[in-house]
Amino acid sequence: MPQRKSAQKALRADKKRREFNLVLKRKIKQAIKKYLKAINAKDLDQAKQSLQIVYKQLDKAAFKKYIHKNNAARKKSRLSKKLKVLKSS
Repeated sequence: MPQRKSAQKALRADKKRREFNLVLKRKIKQAIKKYLKAINAKDLDQAKQSLQIVYKQLDKAAFKKYIHKNNAARKKSRLSKKLKVLKSS
């Protein structure tokens, strides 16, 4: 355990941050999993709705500096390509 008051406060802040980040990470993973499931089932409507949720989660994570904005953009691009392939087939 930290001895100094500032170190104790930092530990509390780290715990809160860690919890928030884990929740954000879980939401992103669940949204992507749901989207990929819809893609594999070839359900175009469900895939479109899921993609919007994925976009929202990635944008929120990038805004909160959980992931870099370019990382979010890259993931969004790769996921939208899958929808485009589904539409064309």
